[in-house]
Amino acid sequence: MIAYIGRTSPEGADSGHTGVPDADDDAELIRRSLSRPDAFAALFDRHARELFRFAARRLGDSLADDIVSDTFLAAFGRRGKYDLARRDARPWLYGIAANLIGKHHRAEVRFYRALTRTGVDQVTETYTDRVEAKVTASAVHRQLAAALAALSAGDRDVLLLIAWGDLGYDEVAQALGIPVGTVRSRLNRARKKTRAVLGINPTSVQEELDHG
Repeated sequence: MIAYIGRTSPEGADSGHTGVPDADDDAELIRRSLSRPDAFAALFDRHARELFRFAARRLGDSLADDIVSDTFLAAFGRRGKYDLARRDARPWLYGIAANLIGKHHRAEVRFYRALTRTGVDQVTETYTDRVEAKVTASAVHRQLAAALAALSAGDRDVLLLIAWGDLGYDEVAQALGIPVGTVRSRLNRARKKTRAVLGINPTSVQEELDHG
């Protein structure tokens, strides 16, 4: 396995050490990696940071490191089967990450319950960029944390891939291997449940969840 797999810290995710031009799309990087495995490291550099944040918001920092490492390890092993017609690999990577996160269901629920008690989101305090700014107000909201803990795993995956992963409906369907209609029905169900828990007209939350 190539060396980048062990480098899960987001601080190292922008080094561009492979020399692969940034203009190359994800499919081209994966194609190159079939004969030049080191080219796959550029995919890590491009997406590890956002995947880390996504996993950290759901499981906390310590488990997020493992999720990112395992996601890219699995992706590297499966790269020969990647559909090169899909120029953006984010749905593929998020799908792998979501599956790995699903194996930590109890830890995720505990994480949200802790946030419900404390109202402190350590990830928001640590990282502040465009994606974080979109969800900060609702993510630190105790009632919303309680709502997330109460959702089924499938509904939560759809909701958070859209709200936090910044994926569209088609991309979520691709990531989870489900029809777009199922994405819409799960999202609608998740929205209704979060509104019920919040007990208010969640205008700001609605705007965040409508982002996809």
